[in-house]
Amino acid sequence: MRGAKSAKWVVGAIVVALAATACGGNDKGSTDAKGGGVFRLGLTEPTAIDPYNAQESEGSLIAHNLFTGLYNVEPNGKLTPALAESVTTSDDGKVWTFKLKAGTKFTNGETVDAEAFIRGWTRVADKKSASDVAYHMAGIAGYDDLNGGKSDKFSGLKAVDANTLEVTLAQADFEFDKKTVHTVFAPVPKVAGAGDNKAYNDAPIGNGPFKMEGGWEHNKSITLVRNDDYGFEKAKLGKVEISILNPSNSSTLEYQGYQSGTFDWARMPTPQLPVAKQKYSPKGEWIEADTSGINYLVAFNNNAPMNSPDARKAVSYAIDREAIAKGVFQGMQKPATSILPPSFADVYQDGVCTTCAKQDTAKAKELAEKSGLKPGTVLDFGYNTGAGHEEWVQAVAQQLKDVLGLEVKLNGKPFKEALAEQQDKKTAGIWRSAWGADYPTADNFLFPLLGTGSINEDPATGKAQGDNRGRYSNPEYDKLLEQARATKDAAARAALYKQAEKIAVDTDQALIPLWKRTQFRLANTTKFANVKMDFFEDPNLAEITLK
Repeated sequence: MRGAKSAKWVVGAIVVALAATACGGNDKGSTDAKGGGVFRLGLTEPTAIDPYNAQESEGSLIAHNLFTGLYNVEPNGKLTPALAESVTTSDDGKVWTFKLKAGTKFTNGETVDAEAFIRGWTRVADKKSASDVAYHMAGIAGYDDLNGGKSDKFSGLKAVDANTLEVTLAQADFEFDKKTVHTVFAPVPKVAGAGDNKAYNDAPIGNGPFKMEGGWEHNKSITLVRNDDYGFEKAKLGKVEISILNPSNSSTLEYQGYQSGTFDWARMPTPQLPVAKQKYSPKGEWIEADTSGINYLVAFNNNAPMNSPDARKAVSYAIDREAIAKGVFQGMQKPATSILPPSFADVYQDGVCTTCAKQDTAKAKELAEKSGLKPGTVLDFGYNTGAGHEEWVQAVAQQLKDVLGLEVKLNGKPFKEALAEQQDKKTAGIWRSAWGADYPTADNFLFPLLGTGSINEDPATGKAQGDNRGRYSNPEYDKLLEQARATKDAAARAALYKQAEKIAVDTDQALIPLWKRTQFRLANTTKFANVKMDFFEDPNLAEITLK
C-alpha cells in the first residue's frame, strides 16, 4: 500500500472552514449523528475507494471501513477472524477452505455468502477492470487466464455451499490467509457489476462497519455513516466526514485544520513535528508508532542512468541518511538498512543493505565511475508534493550533487500524477516512495515491490500495472519467493525470504532503502476515546467512541 497522494482538487469549503474556526476551535458535529459523534479528517483525492482498485492509504482507509472480508488484522500484525469462522488447508498448501459466518448482509440487503466473495475476486482480476492491485490474487489458479482475457471465470474459486468458499492456488502458499486482509479480497453485492461501473465506483455498497452517505464528491468530500445493520460489533461513531485537500500542501492543511478545530485527526509537515510534539504530547493528543513500512527510492532498473547495480549502489552510498535523520527530521526518523521492517521480527535483517549502513563517498565515486555515472549526468528525482517530503528530498539531491556531481532535476507532482509517471515504461531516474504493509507477511513487501509478476505490464501501453514500478526482475529472486510460500515451517520460510531480500537489496540494489517508517499523528482525545493508529497507519474509526 503506497503512502499519501492526490489529484486536482476543490478546496474552497476547507478554506472557509479553517477561516471560520481559526479563533477558537470548532465543536460543531462532535455530538451529532444520533449521539455517536462526528469524526473529521482531511485526505487527498484517492485513486479509488471501490475495492477493485483501492490502493494507496487514502483509498484503502475508505475501503477498509466500507467492507469486511475474511480476516481483520490488529496493529501488531495478529490476524483475527472476521467472516472466516474457520479454515482448513491441504497438506500441500494449495487448497484453502473457508467456512463463512452465516446471516450477514450488505447494506442494500443482499446476502454475504461464498458467491459474493467469488463475485468480488473475479471482478478484481478480470482483465477489463485493469486493476492496479489485482496482482495480489496472482497465486490463485485461473488468475492468468482471467487477467489475461482468456476467460471470464476464476477457475480456482468454488462455492461448496452458501457459506463455504474453496480456494485452489496455482502454487502452494502457506500464508494465503494473511493476504486476504487486503481490500481486493472483499466480497461485493450483485449490484457492483463490472469494475468500470461508475455509479458503484463512487458509492460502493459494502458490508463493513460504515456505509456511504451519498456519493464521493470528487476533489471535495466523502462522508461515511455508521452501518447499524453490521454483522459484527457496531461502530460507535455516527458519522465520519472526510475533506479532500489540496495535494500541494495537504499535510499543512491537515495540521492547520487540527489546530483550528476543523479536524480530529491529522498529519503534520516534517518541520513542524518537534513543535507539535512539544505542544500536544502533554495533552495526550500525540500518537507515535513504528509501523510496518519502509521509505525508499524507486530506481528505474531498465533505463539509464539507473540501469546497473553499480549506479544504484553509487547513489545509495552517496546519501548520508544519518545526517538527514538528525538535521531535516530532527531525530524523528531512523535510517533504514533493509526492505523488511523491524516489526517483522522473524525476517528482519538489520544491515542487509550494505550501501545503506553509512555514507561512503569514496565507494560512491568508485562505483559511479565504474557504471558510467559521470559528473554532470542528469538524474531525474521525482516525489509527491504536499506530504512534507520537500525538505529531505532537497537534502538528498544536494548530497548527490556534492558527492557525485550529478545534475539532479527535482520533479514534484501530486501523488496521482506521480504514480502515473512511475508506471510509464520510459520513466528514468529515481522516485521517492513509501510502502506500508497491506497484510502481515514478508511476501507483502518482497513480491509487490520486487517480484517480476508484480510488474504486470500492459502489452498495449507498456504501463506497469503492478507496484514493481522499478521493473526489477531476477529469476533467482522470484524462485526464492515461490519456495518460501511453499514452505510450511515458519522458520525455514523466513530463511528463504531473507535470502531473497539479500539478493535484491545487497547484490542487485533493486531499490534504495532510506528511513524506517515512524508515523506521527494528532488525535482529538479531548472529545473522543480509544483513538489509535491501526495496522494500516489510519485511525481505527470502527472503535473510536465519543466521550
